[in-house]
Amino acid sequence: MISSVFQILGGLALFMLAMEMMTTGLKNAAGHQLRHLLGTWTRTPLRGLMAGFAITGIVQHSGAVTVATIGFVNAGLLTLAQSLGVIFGSNIGTTMTAWLVSLVGFGFKIEALALPLLAAGVGFKMISRNQRNQFLGEALAGFALFFLGLSILKTALESLAGGFTDGGIISPDYGLFTFLAIGFLATVLTQSSSAALAIVLTAAAGGLIGLDNAAAAVIGANLGSTSTAALSALKATANARRLAIGHILFNVFTGAIALMILPAMLWTVAMLTDWLNLEANPAVSLALFHTLFNVLGAAIMLPFTKPFARFLGRMFRSKEEDNAMPRYLDDTLITTPELAIGAVDQEMKRLIGHSRGLLRVCLDRESLTEADIRPKADAIRNLNRAITDYIGRLRAEKMHPSVVDALTISIRTCRYLAEATDLTTRLLQLRQLSHRTEFAEQAETLEHYLDTIRELIASEGPAEALLAEAEGTYHRLKNTMLQMMIRRDFSTTLGDQALDTLSSVRRLNDQWSKALKWQPATHLLNGAQHQLPESENLQ
Repeated sequence: MISSVFQILGGLALFMLAMEMMTTGLKNAAGHQLRHLLGTWTRTPLRGLMAGFAITGIVQHSGAVTVATIGFVNAGLLTLAQSLGVIFGSNIGTTMTAWLVSLVGFGFKIEALALPLLAAGVGFKMISRNQRNQFLGEALAGFALFFLGLSILKTALESLAGGFTDGGIISPDYGLFTFLAIGFLATVLTQSSSAALAIVLTAAAGGLIGLDNAAAAVIGANLGSTSTAALSALKATANARRLAIGHILFNVFTGAIALMILPAMLWTVAMLTDWLNLEANPAVSLALFHTLFNVLGAAIMLPFTKPFARFLGRMFRSKEEDNAMPRYLDDTLITTPELAIGAVDQEMKRLIGHSRGLLRVCLDRESLTEADIRPKADAIRNLNRAITDYIGRLRAEKMHPSVVDALTISIRTCRYLAEATDLTTRLLQLRQLSHRTEFAEQAETLEHYLDTIRELIASEGPAEALLAEAEGTYHRLKNTMLQMMIRRDFSTTLGDQALDTLSSVRRLNDQWSKALKWQPATHLLNGAQHQLPESENLQ
């Protein structure tokens, strides 16, 4: 019995190694095509579902697709609604493993296929000079090891079946929830629902457990697959954590439905197996059951993707996200631009205030990293986009020319602030330069430059004198650094980085100074004493 246990562990280890090789090989061979598929084919929840299904079916690893999706959400490339569609599709795609095991793994002598495939895969990887072909060879070798591991598991579990059932170690009396927990724990411990499914399917095919208990274990494995998403989202953005919660809730919902109608689903599976002329064995029945309840769950949830996303959107609210949400933009005012400009003015004041706060933090707070400022910068970008989109939706045909002119200034100011936000990391780099020993001779000038920028950022209105002072200091620093590069006081690489940073900060100063010329549109329209800036000053 002990030897059989070790044989099971060895077969499981080989199976997991094979899954890793298949996933890595196929992902690397496909390269940017998979990223393109996930990043661009998800404009609607239905398309997201299809993309999630296709990619998971290709790489044979729902966890990898889930983690990649969380990464896209983290980076803001996918919305929550789009990513939920991918998760729904990924759950369906992971059923391909069960079909692979049931249709191929038990139909003939596995070694007859696996060993030639292994030889071909290893040979392909070693002989080929093309990197993509090498990755395909690795995937092919993993595919062969997949079947060898399955063969070892099958043999070991069949040898244990008699002793376990006769000795009462595994009994149907344990109940469905016990087997559900076994499937869940197996997936959590191996971090692979495919490995857990292989164990369940081979155990059922070997007569170790009954079909209903095996079905409960399959549901448990499906629930356990959410642990990968939960772990990867622990330190991620709020949206990524919402996606992980959505993944868990979806799998819990799907599993609960499958448990409640388990007898009806098993009856349906038996009818479909007979109708499709599939070989009547527990592995095929379980693969069909796994597919059915995942398709059913996705079909039920897909129409409610957007309300589900809104529900999840109320979780993990951060200060930055609250700042990113417009407070004054009212869609009911879109048809009356003269009233809407007041709301735009209020949001513009918020946008300028948040941008000023971000710039001050970058200049004054010690030990700040680019990762620390990213949430606040993203919030400012989102608010900026919301204002720009709102202005774009106003009814232009109903606008007076003076309203168009006033809103044009706000749009331009949004563009200035957007570029200034993108350049904020350069302020961190400039501060780091001022502390480097290579620039010790320029430390005083650099500090003066930073102080001038602080005053410019604190200014509530146009500050031409401060901008001119900053411009003069920039040119002095640039000239001195070029001379130091010629004298080889530091490396050319470091000099190029320093000059690039100085140039970027100069651009930031220029964009911020232009943004300071903004005036509320309501003041301009009411004939305030302030006049519109000349067009050349707003270019």
